[in-house]
Amino acid sequence: MDFNVKKLASDAGIFFTRAIQFTGEKFGQVEKTELDAHFENLLSRADSTKNWTEKIFRQTEVLLQPNPIDNTGSRIEEFLYEKLDRTVPSRPNNEELLGHYMQDAAKDFGPGTPYGSTLIKVGDCERRLGSVQREFLQTSAIGFLTPLRNFLEGDWRTISKERRLLENRRLDLDSCKARLKKSKLAESKAACEGEAVPDFQETRPRNYVLSASASALWSEEVDKAEHELRVAQTEFDRQAEVTRLLLEGISSTHVNHLRCLHEFVEAQTAYYKQCHLHMQDLQKELDSSNGDVFPNAFAGNPGHSMASGGSSPLDPASAVETDTLKIEEVQAPATGTRKAKVLYDYDAADTSELSLLADELITVYTVPGMDSDWLVGERGNQKGKVPVTYLELLS
Repeated sequence: MDFNVKKLASDAGIFFTRAIQFTGEKFGQVEKTELDAHFENLLSRADSTKNWTEKIFRQTEVLLQPNPIDNTGSRIEEFLYEKLDRTVPSRPNNEELLGHYMQDAAKDFGPGTPYGSTLIKVGDCERRLGSVQREFLQTSAIGFLTPLRNFLEGDWRTISKERRLLENRRLDLDSCKARLKKSKLAESKAACEGEAVPDFQETRPRNYVLSASASALWSEEVDKAEHELRVAQTEFDRQAEVTRLLLEGISSTHVNHLRCLHEFVEAQTAYYKQCHLHMQDLQKELDSSNGDVFPNAFAGNPGHSMASGGSSPLDPASAVETDTLKIEEVQAPATGTRKAKVLYDYDAADTSELSLLADELITVYTVPGMDSDWLVGERGNQKGKVPVTYLELLS
């Protein structure tokens, strides 16, 4: 194997010198070149930007894909397709799968049955929700996640590389300063020894010649150290300027991420708005078919029929509106009351309604003129309107 022995030895020497300088700084034995306050602020701001961008990026990924463990196989497949420069095949999301299952179940149970027809409607709504979610995920990934990832994998890597290079330049500069300081001390000591008057009567007069020679050698060492210091200072200043320009670019990064954040909020707003509209449409469809889903649920009460949606047109009480009906004045009929089990918790919207707790039993009955979606419920001394969909009527 061909390699440059001199370069390898030189690199090893530089690494060893930097290690000595770094260790000396940690123990407070050598001086360290300090950066100016503005530069330190830029470094601190860059570190903070990196840390928070990384946290926001990771948590946004969790928000958009709540269960990454369940999708490990899909991620590996996407990685392979990306490496092969091929398009990742489209796969249904959770909402779309739920919609497919509901519609397939409706075919098995019978689309003409109340349960089957409802499954078809809910399944179609779930598929539409899945389509809206797919569009939201794509928009968020392109408009928000991609810029954050580009910063972490691109700009920040460049900044980190230049910062490491700046730290090496600083260690080299401080090593040159320490070497020059030692050389000057040795030169001063040799010069002091050379100024003493030699005694030529001594048996070894060559000590004077050696002292003069050492002083000259140390002078050359000082010149060499000064030259290395100038070179190291130039390289440090140049690298500091490059790093400073990159750090000042963090302001532009903040502006870009701010724009992406606005786009992310707009995408979220549109997503939740569309989901709300789809759910409202579904609720209206289900409300309109309540008479078919619960036929003859109140056949025991001759004064009311859910299928008809109200009392007889000849009954003058049919003209009474629900909003003007005073629940506290309503009296339970002699016949037609039933027991009902509460399926879900319900919080009353106003004083005319009765709050419910799941699994409790209450007495319910109908009142002429009341909407078919509501009943009057009693629990002890409490009375109020209760929604039919929250109850299971008992015989």
